[in-house]
This record gives sequence, C-alpha cells and structure tokens, in this order.
Amino acid sequence: MGSRVSIRMCCSRAFLTGWVLLVQMLCLDAVPIGIDKTKVKEPEIKTEEVPASADTGLHYDRYLREVIDFLEKDQHFREKLHNTDMEDIKQGKLAKELDFVSHHVRTKLDELKRQEVNRLRTLIKAKQDLEGDIAVDHQALLKQFEYLNHMNPHTFEVEDLDRLIKSATKDLENFDKERHEEFKRYEMMKEHDRREHLKTLNEEERRKEEEHYEEMKKKHADHPKVNHPGSQNQLKEVWEEADGLDPEDFDPKTFFNLHDTNGDGFFDEQELEALFTKELEKIYDPTNEEDDMVEMEEERLRMREHVMNEVDTNKDRLVSLDEFLVATKKKEFLEPDSWETLEQNQAYTDEEMREFEEHLAQQEHDLNQKAVDLQKQREELERQQKELNAQKMELQQAVEHMERLKSQKVDPPPEVQVEGNPVPETQSVDDQLHFEKEAHPQENHPVPQAPQEHQQQQQHHEPQNKDLAQQGLPQTHHNIPPGHQEAAQGQNNQL
Repeated sequence: MGSRVSIRMCCSRAFLTGWVLLVQMLCLDAVPIGIDKTKVKEPEIKTEEVPASADTGLHYDRYLREVIDFLEKDQHFREKLHNTDMEDIKQGKLAKELDFVSHHVRTKLDELKRQEVNRLRTLIKAKQDLEGDIAVDHQALLKQFEYLNHMNPHTFEVEDLDRLIKSATKDLENFDKERHEEFKRYEMMKEHDRREHLKTLNEEERRKEEEHYEEMKKKHADHPKVNHPGSQNQLKEVWEEADGLDPEDFDPKTFFNLHDTNGDGFFDEQELEALFTKELEKIYDPTNEEDDMVEMEEERLRMREHVMNEVDTNKDRLVSLDEFLVATKKKEFLEPDSWETLEQNQAYTDEEMREFEEHLAQQEHDLNQKAVDLQKQREELERQQKELNAQKMELQQAVEHMERLKSQKVDPPPEVQVEGNPVPETQSVDDQLHFEKEAHPQENHPVPQAPQEHQQQQQHHEPQNKDLAQQGLPQTHHNIPPGHQEAAQGQNNQL
C-alpha cells in the first residue's frame, strides 16, 4: 500500500476547478507587469514554447484536454468564453454555444468522443475478461462514466460538453479530499505495521525498538523554523535564496512575474506548490531515515491549501495578480502566526486508529476464511480427480481385456498345398463336390443301376481313390449308398 500511495502523492500536480479553468489557462494572456531593470537582470530573449498544462489527475484527463484544445481553436467559442460568467458556465450556458462552432471542430469532437467510448469499452472488456464474465452489457457499464452521454456514442453534442464541465468540476474539487484520506490511511497503516512488528520482539528488543523510534521522532522535529506559507518572510526567503535577489528590494509585482512560470497572469496550484520547496527542505531530507517523503508531499499540499484559502477570494483555484497584491497588504502577510507542521498535527485520531485496526482484523479474518474455503475446494477437487483417475484406470483395463480376448480367438484350420495353392482341406473338397453337383444336377437323384454297371463303376473309381489317398486327400464315395456317404466323409476327415 505504501508504494502505491508514494507514487500518487509524490507527484506534484495542479488540480483545476474544472473544464473552464483549463480553458482559461489556455486563453488568457499574461498580465503586463512593470519590472525595475536596475534590480532585476533582464533575461535573454528566447523563443517561447507553450508550457504543458499540469495533469489534472482525472482518469479522463487526455479526453478533457483534447476537447479543450479543439474548442479553443474556434474563434466564436473563445469569445463567448471570455464574456461568460463563472456561474453561467457551471449552469451549462456555455455548453449551448457548441451549436455555433465550426463544422471542422464539431467533426473532430465527434471523432474524439468515439475514440473515448471505444477506450472505455476496451477497459470494460478487459475487466470482464479478468473476472471471467462472458456476457458484457456495455451500455449498462458505460453509465458509470458520467462525463459523456453513453446513449449517443457517435457524436459530440451540447449534453456531452455540459457533462464534461460538471464532472471535471466535481471530480477536481473532491480530489484533494481524497488525497488527504489516502494519506491518513497511509499513516495508520505505518503505525499498525510498527505495532505488529513490536509484537514479534522479546522484551529487550521491544525496549530498544521503542527507544529508536522516539529518537527518530525527536531528530525529525529538530529542524530550522518553518515560515508561514504565503507570508512576507516566506516569500522573501524564496526571493533571496531561489532568485538570488536582495531581500530589502522585495517587490510583490516582480515576485509574481518571476514565478508565474507559464506567463498566464495567474498562480495555479503547481506554481504555488513550487514556492514551498525551500520550506520543505528544512524539514525533509530524502537521505535521512527519520524523514518520510510521502509526508513531505502531504505537507506541501497543506501549505498550498492554506494559501488558497487565504488569497483565492473568488474560489476559482487560481491566484490572480490582483488577489496576490491584496493579500500582501494584509496583517497575516506581514505578521503571520507560526506554522504547525505535520508532526505537530497527527493525521488521525485514536478513535480512527482503533476503527482502522478493527477493519484490518476483519479483513484478515475474511481472508483466512476464504483461504479455508479454497483449501476445502482444493481437497474436493483432488478427491474428484482421484475418482476420475480410478475410472480412467478401470476403463483402460477393460479395453486391454477386450484386446486380449480378441487376440485369443481360435486360429483357422491348417492349410494344405495343392499345386502351390493353399486350400483348406474340408473347404476344398466341399467346394469340389458342390461344383460337381451344380455341373451335373441329374446326379443329385441317382437311378438304380444294374449290378454289372455298379461293379464297373466301382472298378473305375478304385484307381482314383488310390491316387487321392496317396496325395492325402479324401476319397470319393460314389460306391457308397446314399445316406452312408456323410459318415464315410466324416471318417475321411478324421484321417
């Protein structure tokens, strides 16, 4: 958590009051200020570059800036902006002027909106993919993005501009509050981790750790006096140490001109925060163990908010030259109270710390319960896997058994070679007999023969049977009466 907070809070940003303030920063010209050339060295003339505006910190910052850039190019819209009151802008009256901008600008705004809608849809799909959801209702999910009209994803209309202005104004006004809350959580987590670490130590180690902690606190508090932010003493110190000028020659107008780095005639939040660097260096050193750079950025934010509350009379989150000059004449500027730093103002109360630790304990309990549930699910899955493996093994054994049965079938009868052709014994004789019967169908119904004829036939077949016997083939049985041929054939087969 600490690293995530450090990244966000160590970035010095300018958070504007909304879309209109960003436009004003682009449109307004620098206020001419007279400079005493005997006291200030005239800078060399250089080619001016348009300064990059500070990141607003909004997740739709790029879309906001691109819309501003193209609207600022339209002369009609630019003129209306200069002549419109802040309250009218917030109420949406400026947005209605969108109908009068050039066709080229409207076409480009349509394209920007389509790109932004596609970007949001891509983010939604990525989130759904991570969570494993299949059905994605883009229209329902796009409702959470209030800065554009999701029902019309193709064209940029008056409603889109109105939504963009109101959303940016609201989000930017709440951003500092969110930063303070995040810093408070950071501090409470740091204290919680320290307490948990002490629980792991024995009595002697705990005593040494507590002594070291108190020593670091005293060392951090031992720093030069911090000037009240925005006071004459604080600005004079910047004038002398950062600008290299004589503090006796301090001039508010010249000071304003020197530190209005983008030359727009205003001190924005980033330019104000830069004025407090010398004061912060008195308290924080990144090489010291006792100094926390996250706390340094919170201190910078506190200083900037204090000056804004004292000087920004119209609450537009910008300090104009007139507002600055008026503030330099106040008693608070000349005779300010002492400034109390963070170590003198704890970020959280004891009650908040107690609630925070209870919340952490509940979170830990929930995580432990979830871990138990996941372990049970894992065991159940392992059990199911074992059952599946057992079923797989049984199936495999059944397949192997079937294969064995298949391979153990009775082999076909032995083959004999007749003139080089393998012919099974029984089948060859049967085929021969069947062929002879089909060739001589009249033989199927033998007619009685005279004894002399029967004797001649028997004598005729004896040489044939003798030849067949020598070759190992069954003999013919033309001399056997009908009804006894099958028995004789069976005996021959046995032979």
